[in-house]
Amino acid sequence: MTRRLEVEFPGEDGNKLAAWLYLPARPGPHPAVTMAHGFAATREHGLDRFARVFADAGFVVLVHDHRGFGGSCGVPRHDVDPWAQIADWRRAVSFLETRPEVDPERIGIWGTSYAGGHAVILGATDSRLRCVVAQVPTTSGFEQSRRRVPASAVAQLESSFCEDDRDRFRGKLPARIAVVATAPGMPAAYDDPQAVAFYTQPAAQHAWTNELTLRSSRTARMYEPSMWIARVSPTPLLMIVALQDVITNTDLQLEAYERALEPKSLVTVPGGHFAPYDAQFSVASRAAVDWFLRHLDAQGHDPRTE
Repeated sequence: MTRRLEVEFPGEDGNKLAAWLYLPARPGPHPAVTMAHGFAATREHGLDRFARVFADAGFVVLVHDHRGFGGSCGVPRHDVDPWAQIADWRRAVSFLETRPEVDPERIGIWGTSYAGGHAVILGATDSRLRCVVAQVPTTSGFEQSRRRVPASAVAQLESSFCEDDRDRFRGKLPARIAVVATAPGMPAAYDDPQAVAFYTQPAAQHAWTNELTLRSSRTARMYEPSMWIARVSPTPLLMIVALQDVITNTDLQLEAYERALEPKSLVTVPGGHFAPYDAQFSVASRAAVDWFLRHLDAQGHDPRTE
């Protein structure tokens, strides 16, 4: 039976990062998968379900909260810095390499949404990773923002960024907004009803706060993982794309996939950005398991049959 342990490891600057470590029932060493969630989300936003499927397939799985979110340390709280998150994720790989249950030569990465973009960049820049799964990934933060923020609101948004810069220079704390708008007119990163439902799901509320630094939105507008996607090769890349995604935008993901080099594979599922966590979970999780079995299992067998 799969076991889930509460563990922690030091991030890039010493912050303690909280994580779940899943250990398969069979004796190791096992191949491993390192996982993390997307923009302002925590482990409790549906990652346990994926991790258990991967662990049941014979993989050690590490799922960590990004710095400043959930159980992880880091200040300011609820600040999304993709490059700090990527640096911390490299520490997650190093942590897995130290575990006696893990074969350090067989580690893969799974990232979803904003962290799907992180997984692409890490796949392009960290040769310890043997394969990559990017589920509904951010590929162009600028294009996503351009479509989400009305043209008439851009000047005011930029002005608020500048005022936050001035205030922080004067010693004030970072300005904050909501992650999702739970009331009309509420300043938030997302007002899409599906995003509101996903982030505010009851299972995550003990570990999540509907709060975000304003500067996280500016950083997101500057984040362009697709610039790295051609460099993932020769590491195998699987992209899982939802066909009606209005959050990370289906067409942007498909354009990025076309720029990726072999070996690569594309799995599409019907529905919006959050379909892989719910209605299309079985398809999305099965595709990831098959990819990991194909590229991380040195003997070429399915450990679930043993």
